[in-house]
Amino acid sequence: MKKLPEPAAVRLGRTVADLAWKRRGKGVLRLEGNYARVVPDAGPERLAELSRAGMRSYLRYWMESFRLPAWSPERIRAGFDPKDLHHLTDGLASGRGVVLALPHLANWDLAGAWVTTALGTPFTTVAERLKPETLYDRFVAYREGLGMEVLPHSGGSAFGTLARRLRDGGLVCLVADRDLSASGVEVKFFGESARMPAGPALLAQQTGALLLPVTLWYDDSPVMRGRVHPPIEVPETGTRAEKTSSMTQALADAFATGIADHPEDWHMLQRLWLADLTPRPADGERP
Repeated sequence: MKKLPEPAAVRLGRTVADLAWKRRGKGVLRLEGNYARVVPDAGPERLAELSRAGMRSYLRYWMESFRLPAWSPERIRAGFDPKDLHHLTDGLASGRGVVLALPHLANWDLAGAWVTTALGTPFTTVAERLKPETLYDRFVAYREGLGMEVLPHSGGSAFGTLARRLRDGGLVCLVADRDLSASGVEVKFFGESARMPAGPALLAQQTGALLLPVTLWYDDSPVMRGRVHPPIEVPETGTRAEKTSSMTQALADAFATGIADHPEDWHMLQRLWLADLTPRPADGERP
């Protein structure tokens, strides 16, 4: 993938995406089910069109990611065009630390590589531990090669390290539209209940860092687009749980705006809404 001419890589990605879409596997069906929440008036034909476009977008993410380590700094800088970047640059200049929170839109790895390359700003993120362990190690090495500090999501020490980076005025980037801990904050997302991680809001509260939502999308060009949304402020009153709930809901609302505008670039092939998740057994029952 690194050595193919770019037009050939694009064609290959689209071919693989179309083959996967035609097989109608669990991931494609789940993608369509999620799009049905985002575009509630879409009929079966429209949902099929969206899922095909969604798989093409998803494979574009993978093709770009495979090729990113071989991209020149100039290619990385030219590959992303973010709007309202001043929210980020002003926040970093203030020295208070910044948390960027993103949904699974377009290519967050490219956005991260652009931050380290075009802005010259390193950042810290977390990654879900994958099985086998060698696969996780390769993902970590890949992202560290792009200038990111990567912490494991599990293990309990990530939050403290992220907080230290922010107190030092650093940058933390988190993909935050899916709760991996099963103890996230319940939010209303496209009219239904879902859970999203509390980490971004808690980090902002505990460190004084700026919390900025970011949404990404593709258009018909080779350049990915993006927007840095206005900061989510910490409420002046309420308990920590109430503040966290309010801020996470504001984050979900910002995500929903970007996803509604570009649903085909939202790569959510997993269950997200509570109504789709397997109910947890009651106390005393066997799982």
